[in-house]
Amino acid sequence: MANISFDNTKIAFEYKTDKELKKAKFLFASMGKAWLVNIGLKLTPWALKVGLPVKGLIRQTIFSQFVGGESLQETSVVANKLGKFNVQVILDYGVEGKEGEENFDKARDIFIQSIQYASTQSNIPFMSVKLTGYARFGLLQKLHEASNYNDIIRGIVPLDSLNENEKEEWNRIVNRLDIICSTAKNKNIGVLVDAEETWIQDPVDALTIQMMQKYNIEKTVVYNTAQLYRKDRLQFVKDSCHFAKENNFKLGMKLVRGAYMDKERERAALLNYPSPINETKQATDADYNAAIEFCVNPSNGVYIIVGSHNEYSNLYATQLMEKFGLPLHYDRVHFSQLYGMSDNISFNLAKAGCYVSKYLPFGPIKDVIPYLMRRAQENASVSGQTGRELLLIKQELLRRSSE
Repeated sequence: MANISFDNTKIAFEYKTDKELKKAKFLFASMGKAWLVNIGLKLTPWALKVGLPVKGLIRQTIFSQFVGGESLQETSVVANKLGKFNVQVILDYGVEGKEGEENFDKARDIFIQSIQYASTQSNIPFMSVKLTGYARFGLLQKLHEASNYNDIIRGIVPLDSLNENEKEEWNRIVNRLDIICSTAKNKNIGVLVDAEETWIQDPVDALTIQMMQKYNIEKTVVYNTAQLYRKDRLQFVKDSCHFAKENNFKLGMKLVRGAYMDKERERAALLNYPSPINETKQATDADYNAAIEFCVNPSNGVYIIVGSHNEYSNLYATQLMEKFGLPLHYDRVHFSQLYGMSDNISFNLAKAGCYVSKYLPFGPIKDVIPYLMRRAQENASVSGQTGRELLLIKQELLRRSSE
């Protein structure tokens, strides 16, 4: 077991030039100023909407930091650069879903095109998909409200709650994901199904489990996502594993902490139901690390993606691999961080021999603005994140200047 240190800035930023590193320093310093981020959140979408010439500025700054390119072809430049340091790529179409059957079919086609493209590249093993990209939010919510936990774990969707038109609509959703998963299996690309808000998640889970039952027999094609800031997700991971064992398919599970905390708590307070989110960060951390331990344990047979920017959780996963006698280069354990963030984790894990990927969004600048705004907001609000990024960049620039 290699001695992994997330403080090694030489390894972390070896892929960046001095100019790129200085630009990253400027960006993270800016995102550390909440007032500046708030102004940017308001002005940027407005400037694009009224046609102000800001696309070039966005492309050269926040876009190039967090996005792979406007097209699939542009992402190949980033993917190839990362590949030189044994860091792989999870492709993500970073455009917010638009409702309507025509838009849903268009999103399906883009996902299929992305999978076909990924299969021609040596460094792109996964594609991320979001069910709300090709399914109506209101229909998912109706199905969620009629769901029960035991059925969801078994991949059963409560279709009796739908009228005939809605059943046909649901069948189109199933067909879209089925075509995506079938293409992925044929092209040897993994499909990571993103988590959604708790009030639409049940049918997403059920459909993902259906796809695992169909496509995860010989190899792991489909992965579900568990947001461990939810109080019920540790048990959900365990129950999913038990069902997979009973039904002889491979369970793929991406573990994240979660993406909708404020929205979840606000909705729970507004509608007067118990918040589904853990009360403290410590409780979330405990659940997340327990989920890692459960999934890394080879007796459970889970294919896991540790999707985390938390240094301890990533290090803990490698310690568990050592505990269970697993090599760091082990195909059932994969690590992933967002492109443009936590390079100290990604590149040091890759250097040690782990399977590591960067979650790499792509799409037209005007369409990925919501994604970029979330990244800016996240860096401004996550305690210590921006400060840690900035400190590491400054340390590396100082190290290089003293060479």
